[in-house]
Amino acid sequence: MLHDWAGADESQEQLRLAYLHHLVEHPDGMWRTCRPDHLTASTVIVGSSADRVLLTLHSRLGRWLQTGGHCEPGDHTLLAAALREAVEESGIRGLRVDPVPLRLDRHLVVCGSGEPARHLDVQFLALAPAVAQERASAESTALGWFGVEALPDSADSSVRALVAAARTRLTS
Repeated sequence: MLHDWAGADESQEQLRLAYLHHLVEHPDGMWRTCRPDHLTASTVIVGSSADRVLLTLHSRLGRWLQTGGHCEPGDHTLLAAALREAVEESGIRGLRVDPVPLRLDRHLVVCGSGEPARHLDVQFLALAPAVAQERASAESTALGWFGVEALPDSADSSVRALVAAARTRLTS
């Protein structure tokens, strides 16, 4: 998928090439056991009217984020991992995930082992059905719908860039 996708700008293209290099150098690059970097998949869930997004208040980080996480053995693609994580963390059935990645983001995290790692996140866009019934998972303190112009203060620059990319895709 990353071979066929083109970054929207030079920085996205550089990330794409870095991800591909990582996967060549690390056959286990999709798994959380790969250190210091590994691929992850996340999804920004947009409401049916496209004017709001569903974010999760991450219980460990205390920040509003998109849904997402590590790839698991049953995930045959990054898209499958993104959809699985979105459904698990939001409780919403019937999400329609755009199979074309929205953007890439590389960020430092401290994983469950307490050891720092970098997530090479492939981010997707999902549309929620009109009658979406969200339900927080154990990984979340809460779920919340936010206007695309009214994101919570704790939403970092990565979340803001992801929401902006979603708006651009939906309006073009």
